Amino acid sequence: MSSPYDLKALDDVIHVRARLAILSFLASVEEADFKAVREAVGATEGNLSVHLQKLEDAGFVSVTKTFVGKRPNTRLALTGAGRAALLDYLDRVEMMLESVRKLTKR
Repeated sequence: MSSPYDLKALDDVIHVRARLAILSFLASVEEADFKAVREAVGATEGNLSVHLQKLEDAGFVSVTKTFVGKRPNTRLALTGAGRAALLDYLDRVEMMLESVRKLTKR
């Protein structure tokens, strides 16, 4: 790994609080519907849609749209690439925090 302070090492797709929250929630479940994710992260429908599109474009989230009866149903899941990117992101943040902790111990 690079320097703990290397700003280029943090994934810009993940380093947005809404997207970090979405990925973290999806990492805790096998899959979830749009409403469950919206409620868990506290986003509006429009805001969540925009962030999900970014995550889907990056290959981090799979989006499956179906109908249950006549109602649309959107199912979301973390992809393997999404899980790997999230874990790498967390490792880098932990490395940064550990470095700060070592420097500030009294």
